[in-house]
Amino acid sequence: MKAIINPRPLAGTVPAIASKSMAHRLIIAAALANDPTHVVCNTTCADIEATVRCLAALGAKIEATEDGFSVRPAPRSVELGLLKALHGGTLDCGESGSTLRFMLPVACALGAEASFIGAGRLGSRPLAPLSDEIIAAGCNLDGLGGFPLKTSGRMRAGRFVLPGNVSSQYISGLLLSFPLLDGASEVAVMGKIESRPYINLTIQAMKEFGVEVAVRHADATSAQPETTTFSVNARGYRSPGTVQVEGDWSNAAFWLCAGALSNAPISVEGVSLNSAQGDRNVMAALSRFGARIQRAPKRATAQPDALNGFEMSAQDIPDLVPVISAVASCAQGTTVIRDCARLRIKESDRLATTASELTALGAHVEIDADSLIIQGTTELNGGTVDSHNDHRIAMMAAVAASRCTSQVVINGAEAVNKSYPDFFDHYRLLGGDVTLIEE
Repeated sequence: MKAIINPRPLAGTVPAIASKSMAHRLIIAAALANDPTHVVCNTTCADIEATVRCLAALGAKIEATEDGFSVRPAPRSVELGLLKALHGGTLDCGESGSTLRFMLPVACALGAEASFIGAGRLGSRPLAPLSDEIIAAGCNLDGLGGFPLKTSGRMRAGRFVLPGNVSSQYISGLLLSFPLLDGASEVAVMGKIESRPYINLTIQAMKEFGVEVAVRHADATSAQPETTTFSVNARGYRSPGTVQVEGDWSNAAFWLCAGALSNAPISVEGVSLNSAQGDRNVMAALSRFGARIQRAPKRATAQPDALNGFEMSAQDIPDLVPVISAVASCAQGTTVIRDCARLRIKESDRLATTASELTALGAHVEIDADSLIIQGTTELNGGTVDSHNDHRIAMMAAVAASRCTSQVVINGAEAVNKSYPDFFDHYRLLGGDVTLIEE
């Protein structure tokens, strides 16, 4: 699909969509719980549907409702957990890295003889050292490095060790699997943890289902690096009856950044200022640029002012880098975004695609090792860009288009369906002029 945007300033209010990150976690816990759960989730997307599809392959009964999902856990065997999981199934993860990295340890904890498949770059995205820890705990993984990836054997309870500079999804996946094991388990994370807020989301979701995660920290010594250990003693998830998926800050960030680039405020309704989502730090980033920020219960607003570049770390907010780079492209002076290494293994190499597609629009972006260096300009030119099948690159380009002097064409615009199917509808709601052409 091609999106053709005739640039104009955006303004107004949009509703927050459901947090994809929290939806994954709550739906997984619901499918593994002792009783049915009503998951209130006001929107869905391709990644959420991938997780639903995989859980159904393991025997859970998940039905869409007017306001979310009705989740009935699969029937259980006395010996090994979910009954259907024992006989295998095909788990289609689509292009969702979260789904694969969460469901792989869950399937192994259940002893499932499962076959994982997926699409896009997912098969080539790394699984080690998560896969190494799963194998060491008694499972066989056949086909690592591509699809199909087949699992057999049941993961043993115990101690798992991961470095802190890997995807936080590895840690979350293990935590989500621990209540299914035959004893207490822990994951020790060595060194500073990247994307720690996402682990906090996992802990919050598990608590909703009666599972407490104990956290202890040991400072670095001459013999070993700092260590954070996450422990789970409880067996089984207990349904609370109803849970609600909160509004999504990752996608709200695109509209708030658009507000900073516009000539009038943009508000997002339905986000919590107390959320554990790390991407709510978009508000702090925009404040540092010089945008005016307004906070209210369940509402965030950004409006323009003189923008100036600054230096920041992306360590805990890697998903914000593309759209923050769009803001930096129109801020006076230089912006340096450090600690971007993890962007290379997303749906695209986001370090490269952020730089190339903003440059195609007239921005001045350079890559320096694992950093982006952006020289601000008053306005962008416009032109043709490619999403590289990456939802955040497509949305970044649409936000940047609001500051272009000529038409912007986004090839592969359907990539937004991965996380935000209503993105272009909401773009129009804010006054954007976009035409979608199926190809």
